Amino acid sequence: MHLLFYLQVNLMLVNTPAKYVLSLLLTCLSLLTAFSQETLVKSVYFGGGSYYIDGVQVKEIQEFIQSIPNIEQYQISISSYTDNVGGVEYNEWLSQQRSRSVRGQLLRLDIENEKILQEDNGQFNNLYDNKTARGRMANRRVDIILTPLYL
Repeated sequence: MHLLFYLQVNLMLVNTPAKYVLSLLLTCLSLLTAFSQETLVKSVYFGGGSYYIDGVQVKEIQEFIQSIPNIEQYQISISSYTDNVGGVEYNEWLSQQRSRSVRGQLLRLDIENEKILQEDNGQFNNLYDNKTARGRMANRRVDIILTPLYL
């Protein structure tokens, strides 16, 4: 990134048509470098009707968050889901409790509360089919989503 900045500064000293082509190429390269960070997702799974996070998943959350060297350069979102067992109100409540459990783990890892966006979907907007046991199991989750901030 420093090399790109150096080239852009030195390019400003040149005044030829090639300068504009080079400037455009450097800008494109700079943007590609900035956008090369990917969105990262860690899913935390729950038993039916539960918002308890077991020790194995607590450790996985810690490892996931600690593996990100510049976490302050990411927007942190948590998005919770349930299966369709139980009523809509119950699943909304359960979804909120699951989010609260994951948020608590993030707070223990020194992530500031204000930096965490939360979306509780309940039994709606699921990725998997609730008509199968496997789909219901996969929908009982909270996704921790790290989206790069482009400054």
